[in-house]
Amino acid sequence: MGFSPKHAIPLSNITVFGGAIANTMLNYPKRHPHANRPLVDWDLILVMEPLTIAGALLGAFLNKVLREEVLVVSLVLLLSYTAYTTLNKAISMYKKETVALLREEMEKESEMTKIEHGEHQDDEIEVRKGLLENMEDGDTEEHVEETDLDEVVLDEKDVEDLKKMLEEERHVPSGNVQALVAMFVVVLFINVMKGGGAYDSPLGIRCGSTSFWIANVIMLGWILIISLFARSHLLNKFKDKVRVKYPYVEGDIQWDARATIIYPIICMLAGFFAGMFGVGGGIVKGPLMLAMGVHPSVSSASSACMILFTSFTATTSFMVFGLLIPEYAAVCVVVGFFATWIGQLALWYLMARFHRNSYIAFSIGGIVLLSVFLMTIQSLVSMAEGHHEEPGGIC
Repeated sequence: MGFSPKHAIPLSNITVFGGAIANTMLNYPKRHPHANRPLVDWDLILVMEPLTIAGALLGAFLNKVLREEVLVVSLVLLLSYTAYTTLNKAISMYKKETVALLREEMEKESEMTKIEHGEHQDDEIEVRKGLLENMEDGDTEEHVEETDLDEVVLDEKDVEDLKKMLEEERHVPSGNVQALVAMFVVVLFINVMKGGGAYDSPLGIRCGSTSFWIANVIMLGWILIISLFARSHLLNKFKDKVRVKYPYVEGDIQWDARATIIYPIICMLAGFFAGMFGVGGGIVKGPLMLAMGVHPSVSSASSACMILFTSFTATTSFMVFGLLIPEYAAVCVVVGFFATWIGQLALWYLMARFHRNSYIAFSIGGIVLLSVFLMTIQSLVSMAEGHHEEPGGIC
């Protein structure tokens, strides 16, 4: 369309922002498929987002000094591996779902055959009882939780604490949201105040000066403080869950001492590669969460929520520095919103129709694979046209 990169990137970002708004609106009222709590995993976001941002900031510096050929080849290799692992995960999930659906269908056929052949009354009663029990097991997770509470021997205080914990999990944790908002507000403020190579700092800070680097260190330090707060919060929460014999469900991560170190480090590396290659964090976070064993629906919803935070911060920065073209921005945010809304509804319809969560994994892997092809084609075209940019400095 003839836009320069300086204006094309902000327009792309606000399109993503529009899609993130639609995603969040659709996902906010939805509940976890196996528990009575929000679909979005706010503990996971609290762990992933701060160090992902820190990694992205560090990666962005490296992006400015590496040769374009190195960046393109590395990005294609990274996305190829990500697509391969994600699609493998999707195929594995699809096979498991197929086996489960076939087993369920065979059980139903077996039960109906017994009834049709008119076996004695007792057998028919037992079949009906079995069917009823299966229906009750699949209705809600609240029944499972109540059974677990009856079977586990706990003292009265632990039982009350567990009930309180389960009740609190039914709602969005305001503390997590406040910590994330505080992190983004401070990061945005420091970014605006320090300026950069493309714009002047309101405080007169020159890019590459001592003040410039102090501002960056303060920003990374603030992110580290939020990360340490998140780790302490989740460790305390994990200890309480162990004490009250908390009933974990499929896809839950147990935030013990090891998990609260390993996963944040992996997230920082993911953010680093996203920042270094100049790609959206969602293209890395979605596959990463699937690899961590998070339920596909939770992974998709949580990733979309994180993109809302990051794209809003970036869009605000672009607006502050006058890089966003208002006329096109309005169109882009509307297109992003409705395209995402329609796509999400179509995907959720297919999942409900065919009872397959693997469709989410396939969509994530497919998008990453498509990115690999487009990046490769774009690179070949640029090489054929003789376009080449020499690496520059930080500023």
